[in-house]
Amino acid sequence: MNSSGVLLDTGPIVGLLSQDDSTHARAKALFAECTPPFRCCEAVIAEACFLINKVHSDGPAEVISLGRKGFYEVSLPLAENWNPVETLLRKYKGQPISLADACLIRCAEIYKEARILTFDSDFRIYRWAKNKKFEILSA
Repeated sequence: MNSSGVLLDTGPIVGLLSQDDSTHARAKALFAECTPPFRCCEAVIAEACFLINKVHSDGPAEVISLGRKGFYEVSLPLAENWNPVETLLRKYKGQPISLADACLIRCAEIYKEARILTFDSDFRIYRWAKNKKFEILSA
């Protein structure tokens, strides 16, 4: 079992909450191997709420409920990280980087945490602290 503090991207949240999602079983297996709370950012939560609302009208409330229950914590105040996040967005402008991705890279730098729950293959390309690779946890 992994310790808490693992970074959390959008896909596994949506997969966990949507039984009809093709990644549901994979997401359940991943979360079973890790200990909450997970670290994420408001951009990840906003993306998860937006995506799950397309398939489940109560989904956004369920995403927020997970946070209220301590499943994840919002670990990056964007207002304190404008410059580094902007730098990351510019660095990876040739990739399909989102604000959530840039914020998670910044979380890795702040918390020295390379482990991430994601279904996004771009995290194999992204580097934190200039040259450190992410450890993508997968089931």
